[in-house]
Amino acid sequence: MTISPQVIDRLRAGLRGAVITDRDPDYDAARVVYNAMIDRRPAVIAQCADVADVQAAIRFATDNNLEIAARGGGHSVAGNGLVEGGLVIDLRRMNAVTVDPAARIATVGGGATMSHLDRGTQPHGLATTGGRVSTTGVGGFVLGGGGGWLDRKFGLACDNLVSAEIVLASGDVVAASAAEHPDLFWALHGGGGNFGVVTSMRLRLYPLGNVWGGLLLWPAEDGPRVLRAYRDFIASGAPDEVGGGMAFITGPEADFVPPNLVGKPTLITIVFYAGSEADGRRAFAPMLALGHAGEMLVDVPYADLNSMFDDPPGYRNYWSAEYLSSFPDGAVDAFCAGAAPMVVPSPSQHVLFIGGGQAGRETADWPLPWRTAPWCFHPFGLWSDAADDERARAWVRSSRELLKPWATGATYLNFMGDEGEDRTIAGLGRANHARLARIKAQYDPDNVFHINHNIRPAALAAE
Repeated sequence: MTISPQVIDRLRAGLRGAVITDRDPDYDAARVVYNAMIDRRPAVIAQCADVADVQAAIRFATDNNLEIAARGGGHSVAGNGLVEGGLVIDLRRMNAVTVDPAARIATVGGGATMSHLDRGTQPHGLATTGGRVSTTGVGGFVLGGGGGWLDRKFGLACDNLVSAEIVLASGDVVAASAAEHPDLFWALHGGGGNFGVVTSMRLRLYPLGNVWGGLLLWPAEDGPRVLRAYRDFIASGAPDEVGGGMAFITGPEADFVPPNLVGKPTLITIVFYAGSEADGRRAFAPMLALGHAGEMLVDVPYADLNSMFDDPPGYRNYWSAEYLSSFPDGAVDAFCAGAAPMVVPSPSQHVLFIGGGQAGRETADWPLPWRTAPWCFHPFGLWSDAADDERARAWVRSSRELLKPWATGATYLNFMGDEGEDRTIAGLGRANHARLARIKAQYDPDNVFHINHNIRPAALAAE
């Protein structure tokens, strides 16, 4: 849609932040997103500096019949941070993190990344469950549920959501918590950005100093043996401090990687222990005794470890996920077979994360049907050549099919692109989805916020 410069100027005059269109030299840089497959041209990008800017941007969009995409600080692999011909509410300037160490609460801006959060809490010896890389956006991560290295110790990220400030489609600002707008607060625990633009949130923190972890490496052909051992290690009663998982990757060029694994399919154990190296080594003794080919293990502050595995930007991306009810020998063999067609060499990963611990024990009634699953399978495709697009997507889909016999049917929306409404319902649960649609009808009856894993308002869903 074409909007006159005079109309744009009126928006620009009313914002503390920046307003960018294709007439501006920084337009292309402003619309670049993490997934290089996404190439959309918004009519307007509003780089908001505060809540009043967000309100003004929403009202401008509705007055001019523009679709709205809300862009937080991180990945949005589905490309939901951009909209063709519409308006992007870019929150990345709103990335401040303030910490109340006595109350153990962090107040986090809607555009903050995990790096902002981790670095803000580290000086106080505090942390909370965050994404598994520091480039993840806090807002989208929490609103989607939020599983990470610390979820077995501290619960899911959304379990630690104390309150959220949200700008509705009407432009009104509300605070959602257990005491205020409790139905909306419930919906923000998995319902994503369907209900408005979350401009800040308050998160519960926990004492945490150094952590211990890194990688153990094996040749890919050792996969069946090592994965069975890892499964048994977790099942034998691994403490809540143990996080991480297993993955097939391309062996990187690094000092700790044996030359015969560089550029080759490689199996890794992602080691994470929320405590000392001595306790971590005791906990991971069964894996350390298997005779790995290489290792990189460090005792560092959590913020440092959580930035060690950052996803490289600029690649084409296609991801998916399945939660598994069990991981018997047949599933181990299927997981190994599913890794074979992965694009190698590339930064792609064929990952198995562990569940359980506090995340699995939590009894809060959030719309997260996957939270009790013991395993999460995450085929995670990254590649650079557009000629590999279909091959990479086919690998993700085929590997999911191989693990279907052990899948619960639930899925994690933060790990998905656009896989259709049925998969969105699977990520939320059918009864939860129906309740979310009723809440959507209350707070966004016209489905203004639909550039997401969309939940149509109940009235529209019935049509």
